[in-house]
Amino acid sequence: MNVTILGASGAVGLALTRQALERGHTVITLARTPARIDVPDSPRLIRVAADVRDPAGIAQALDGSEIVLSGLGVAKGDKPGALTAGSRAVIEAHPGRIIWLGAYGTGPSAQAAGFATRTLLKAMGAELTDKVTADGAVLEAGGTVFHSGPFANGPESPTRRTVGLDETPRRFFPARISRESVAAAMLDEAQTPRFSGRIAVPLGS
Repeated sequence: MNVTILGASGAVGLALTRQALERGHTVITLARTPARIDVPDSPRLIRVAADVRDPAGIAQALDGSEIVLSGLGVAKGDKPGALTAGSRAVIEAHPGRIIWLGAYGTGPSAQAAGFATRTLLKAMGAELTDKVTADGAVLEAGGTVFHSGPFANGPESPTRRTVGLDETPRRFFPARISRESVAAAMLDEAQTPRFSGRIAVPLGS
């Protein structure tokens, strides 16, 4: 399978890239600075310089893409709107499918996350609005949005699973989950779609 990974130089993007290669996929990685995509070279790995705020460049990079997985986050110093710009650029490129990384407690999962989490996330300000807008655009386009709890370091959980939003266990605060587990869940969805047009919630156990 051919997959394209957006934000491939970030922590989740790197996990997606490594795991996609381990699964035998051909991987096109997009980042503003491709040299920061710090994974071993492979004949199935292509590094491309692309900026989500450049729709023409993204469209060219995604031309003919079967599946786009986004590990895109907001880097320190980025102006508000990077996620919204990225989602629009990807949608306008018309890939076969989109699998997008969001955050539990935002947008559709805000109510399920509870009052304490919603209150904490309000401090994100414009970044929160950016996340919600980007997620909504991807869902409207029929993509899958993963709403992950707070990230943890560590390996992929052997008991990880992915559930729909209505099946998410109620907790005072969302459970932490390793980036490796989130990346694995997103790749599972790429290989076997279960949540098209829906929120998916990866759980560590």
